[in-house]
Amino acid sequence: MKKHFLLAICIFIAAPLISKAQKAKNLLNGKDLSGWHIDVPEMDKDPKMKSPFIIRNGLLVSMGTPGGHLITNADYQNFRLTFQYRFAGKPGNCGALVFVSTPRALYDMFPKSIEVQMMHENAGDFWCIQEDITTPDMEKRRGPKANWGVNGDKLRRIPNLTDGSEKPLGEWNSMTIECVKNSIKVWLNGDFINYGYNATAQKGHIALQSEGAEVEFKKVEVTPITQLTK
Repeated sequence: MKKHFLLAICIFIAAPLISKAQKAKNLLNGKDLSGWHIDVPEMDKDPKMKSPFIIRNGLLVSMGTPGGHLITNADYQNFRLTFQYRFAGKPGNCGALVFVSTPRALYDMFPKSIEVQMMHENAGDFWCIQEDITTPDMEKRRGPKANWGVNGDKLRRIPNLTDGSEKPLGEWNSMTIECVKNSIKVWLNGDFINYGYNATAQKGHIALQSEGAEVEFKKVEVTPITQLTK
């Protein structure tokens, strides 16, 4: 853990800075899901089924069931995604996906992407979904190299660098995901919690999950990164 902490400090110091001229774009209007589209396989079978993604009291809410994804209509490259989230009731699972492309590419559910996990007590883990990414100490963190993969029963999870960065249940967590070219850096509540590079994609849509637990979101913002410091 000490080695990971020192690595995190070095990467944090070297993190690219966003030009002051750039402005964050709010992806939520607090009224409807304009700018997004829903991909929920179960809704194909039953058109009367209610979407798991709703606006409630100005917040985006993922109800958790049925399972699926809320996906931006636009795609993004070189950006910083920042949002706040909390589990509205019992803790559970959810995720934010970047570099999203082909829908339902895994298990007829998950789009081709890199997922940044939001599951309670596992926030910040990477999950490789038909895309791959490299991290420091990857064999130690991901498991035997012979079992790595991006689909099926392969080792697709790469655990985060820290524990204890999540807020107590009911409080708002703030997550930042920075994607520059084919690298991804993740912060949670100010802690630097994961870093990956040499991803097999570097642009795509952004998606939020409905995966078993009710989650509230606010201040989902994207800031373009077009000028970096060395």
